Amino acid sequence: MSKRCKVTVVGAGNVGATCAQVLAVRDYADVVLVDIKEGLPQGKALDINQMGAVLGYEPNVTGSNDYAATAGSEVVVITAGLPRSPGMSRDDLVSTNEKIVKDVTEKVVAQSPDTILIVVSNPLDAMCHVAKNVSGFPKERVFGQAGILDTARLQTFIAWETGASIKDVSAVVLGGHGDQMVSVVSATTVGGVPIRKLVSEERIAALVARTAKGGGELVQLMGTSAWYAPGAAAAQMVDSILLDSKRVLPCTAFLDGEYGIDGLYMGVPVKLGSKGVEQILEVDLDDTERAALGKSAAAVREVVSVLTTA
Repeated sequence: MSKRCKVTVVGAGNVGATCAQVLAVRDYADVVLVDIKEGLPQGKALDINQMGAVLGYEPNVTGSNDYAATAGSEVVVITAGLPRSPGMSRDDLVSTNEKIVKDVTEKVVAQSPDTILIVVSNPLDAMCHVAKNVSGFPKERVFGQAGILDTARLQTFIAWETGASIKDVSAVVLGGHGDQMVSVVSATTVGGVPIRKLVSEERIAALVARTAKGGGELVQLMGTSAWYAPGAAAAQMVDSILLDSKRVLPCTAFLDGEYGIDGLYMGVPVKLGSKGVEQILEVDLDDTERAALGKSAAAVREVVSVLTTA
């Protein structure tokens, strides 16, 4: 009998707890939920364990304020960080969360030197740079979750627009995790049929715009950031790594010349397996998409320039 893998989720807020819950339901790994707030990770872990009695999975979720419980984790998901509050500039958010992600990375790497880091904290692209530089890990073992979420939003809107099953919608969203993200319309299909054969350019533009502002739409509705889809998206990445599924998923990966971009974390399709990012795939882009990706890269570089650890 092989022993279960161990996954640590840092940050027991809504996104972290959802990620832990989805992983627990999958029932192949032990999950450690870590947070600085006393009682919060312990309580959420206890609740998820008790849900196991209802849904029929084995309770192996531990809540802790201490990183010793995370020792020997195969994968660590970092969701810790503050959300942007009214009146806070993007630069303020960068420097605040840089300190948090730096601290968390140092602590998890001390306990799990061979782990793979999945960053979810915002601003995502910049926080990947922090985790990579602080950990000293190779680029294959430090990457971020954003593109799966952005793509899921686009897929949802396309399924509604066409009245088709979401299972048959294939889409990919590239670039930075923000308003400059690039929905690759030329590669978007429903059951293999190009989206442009099914939906007017005007409607496609509306769906693309709604996707780019998808996070903002949810903040406006709820007064806080989304958590169900982001938490599930991070868990999907963990699945592909620990089960060595080799899923091709859009993730925020470190580019070394791919797409003509050098030394920057950007959202691109990657093959995820037991070693982390095993391959970066290059999608054919039309001229408009390539120009948009260049703009997105410039916006990400601007945020990264504020970092002290980069």
